[in-house]
Amino acid sequence: MLTNDQLDQWDRAHFLHASTHFAQHARGESPTRIVTGGEGVHITDRDGNRMLDAFAGLYCVNVGYGRTEIAEAIAKQAHELAYYHSYVGHGTEASIRLAHMVAERAPAHMNRVYFGLSGSDANETNVKLVWYYWNVKGRPEKRKIISRWRGYHGSGLITGSLTGLTPFHAKFGLPMAEVVHTEAPYYFRRPRRDMSEAEFVAHCAAELEALIDREGADSIGAFIGEPILGTGGIVPPPAGYWEAIQPILKKHDILLITDEVVTGFGRLGTMMGSTHYGITPDIITIAKGLTSAYAPLSGSIVSDGVFAVLEEGTDKFGPFGHGWTYSAHPIGAAAGVANLKLVDELGLVQNARETGAYFQNALRERLGSHRFVGDVRGEGLMAAVELQRDPDAGTDFDAADKITAQVVGAMAKRGVIARAMPQGEIIGFAPPLCITPAEVDVIADATAQALEDVTGQL
Repeated sequence: MLTNDQLDQWDRAHFLHASTHFAQHARGESPTRIVTGGEGVHITDRDGNRMLDAFAGLYCVNVGYGRTEIAEAIAKQAHELAYYHSYVGHGTEASIRLAHMVAERAPAHMNRVYFGLSGSDANETNVKLVWYYWNVKGRPEKRKIISRWRGYHGSGLITGSLTGLTPFHAKFGLPMAEVVHTEAPYYFRRPRRDMSEAEFVAHCAAELEALIDREGADSIGAFIGEPILGTGGIVPPPAGYWEAIQPILKKHDILLITDEVVTGFGRLGTMMGSTHYGITPDIITIAKGLTSAYAPLSGSIVSDGVFAVLEEGTDKFGPFGHGWTYSAHPIGAAAGVANLKLVDELGLVQNARETGAYFQNALRERLGSHRFVGDVRGEGLMAAVELQRDPDAGTDFDAADKITAQVVGAMAKRGVIARAMPQGEIIGFAPPLCITPAEVDVIADATAQALEDVTGQL
């Protein structure tokens, strides 16, 4: 193993890593991994370790690693035109073609796309779209955005506020006043263990109604939610949740933003998560699966109804005052075009549906009856295993014991990468959509073995 060489020293001396304990990293007290290659569902680090990436980077390498078709599309675009902006009507063939491809895959009432670079900046764009929309409609007081506890929508200022997880608020002075939070659709953590799913859905709906009453519907511009909670624990909504929530929003004239940064382009076994759960959004956030992270790119898809108001606004007030230097970057757009072609050609949406069902069953069979497993849940190729000290009594582990982090570390030693999810003892999975049943078995076996490695003496 290569340790304490110049690259490692530069890493610890100069590189600020995301979601990292800066002090421990700088002092060399925490591990680091320098990744050098990848193929299919595997990555390789510089020490020669080949590992099955059961989290697809950060839910994002949907088509798998090493796809030369995307690499060649990026290179071709860079040789022809590495950059031009998208301001005041400028575009490139790649950005125009990708906008068309996204519209083809979006719900039928959504036909315009604004491109950015990350899910965070896309949600910043969405909030500005909402505020602009209501200003055009003569209702500027409708500024508040309802999000949900345990939702994840980014880590900027407004997007970090939308995110409903304590680490993204604490010590940053967030959330901002424009953001309010309501109940997470997290049935496993329901207020009373004797609640049925239907009763819990009614509870979530009542909590939303109560929040709207307290804040005043005239002050609320939009509601944002992931079709299935992602970083907050990979939590599918209970049956009937979206059917209960949408009429409340419509009744109070509140726009709906569906954050599909994770679920867009196949992960649930449908092209879009909104379609999967029967959601009719006004705005959809896209990113990760748009390019499979081969290049940075995000997007905000707006409904025909919202676009009509945007048109009206620019007729009244002139050009829409918003933009990023790298919006619709041609290299990112070229990667997106090649990526979406591969998603179709390789049948990855169907594979996510079929192999996803196999994955859910494999995890339940191997882990569902383990004495420290409280819940095994998921949809398509998203899954989570939640650990508890005593599942029968609903008793949690002490957070200081970091049981999940230990299990994920033991899995890495067995050649499988999973994620210790924040704010809970939850093992998260979101492998590339090209995964096979045999590779699923490797993940399930490694998880069961690592769990026993860590908890065998408890």
